[in-house]
Amino acid sequence: MSQTPATAAAVAPAKPSHMEMLLAIRLPLAIVVTLVLFGLFEPRVLSLDNLLNIAVQASYLVIFAMAQTVVILTRGFDLSLGFTVSLVSVVASMAMVAMGGGDASIVFGIGAGVLVALLIGLANGLIIAGIGVNPLVTTLGMANIVMAFASTVSGGFPVTGLPPSFTVIFAQAAFLSIPAPIWIAGLIFVLLSLTLKATRFGRSLYIVGANPKAAVAAGIRTMPVLVTAYGLCAVLTALGALLLTARTSSGEPNLGGNLTLEAIAAAVVGGVRLSGGEGGVGAALLGALFITVLSNGMNLVHIDGYLQQICLGVIIIVSLIVSRDHVRR
Repeated sequence: MSQTPATAAAVAPAKPSHMEMLLAIRLPLAIVVTLVLFGLFEPRVLSLDNLLNIAVQASYLVIFAMAQTVVILTRGFDLSLGFTVSLVSVVASMAMVAMGGGDASIVFGIGAGVLVALLIGLANGLIIAGIGVNPLVTTLGMANIVMAFASTVSGGFPVTGLPPSFTVIFAQAAFLSIPAPIWIAGLIFVLLSLTLKATRFGRSLYIVGANPKAAVAAGIRTMPVLVTAYGLCAVLTALGALLLTARTSSGEPNLGGNLTLEAIAAAVVGGVRLSGGEGGVGAALLGALFITVLSNGMNLVHIDGYLQQICLGVIIIVSLIVSRDHVRR
């Protein structure tokens, strides 16, 4: 049976509009434009050394943004991320020092840091999924608890005496001229991408975030999914914290800084929807790279730190508006 032109037009998939195409490439385009604009004011921005520095800086934020992405997909977020970074740094460093500070202590320190973070993540998940407490309230309360632990355990001072090889392996080493943090972030990116796309757990994350009632109707047990999501978020946070600790060669009780806001900003700017069920590690990668490029450029042209925070806040709001309007279309 032949199709009339009208029928064929109805069957054929609609071509993406110019606006949709622009939205698809908006972030890579914004990254390039931002680099060029800052490069006009400060040529060092476009130097090979600075571009490599941007890649290294972004590798840390990419890990934290991916951690937030996992829980944002379920309509939550983790406000305790930054303080978890600080506690992991302190605990891992103290464990290494307690074991004598030799090369053998590195494994013990890494294990201690990851375990502490995992306990925090599981606690968040159990309170949110098991008791039904709002993620904002739960992780905000956990943030205060973790902050107090980080300050108390360290006495408010950096923990020094870490094995030199810890810094060499996880901060200074390079393969094919690419520093270790970039390789590690890339490996985590690939593994998490496969987890989200090719496993039942990954598919469940999207379904639970998009429509919790539909997830229950489909036979998905939401509690294990949510607990696992917050546990995975915490483990990824610990890995990023350990890389930052290696970079500073000390356990810092204030290492987390503004990482919570920056990680959420990177995910949201990249296109991960706060309403859940949409986004992925690719969005976290692009968002983290954009935030890092912007921060690097503002630092090199000597823009005040407070103005940088204002700029970051404006970018988050604009990204949410763009995302909302795109969903309405």
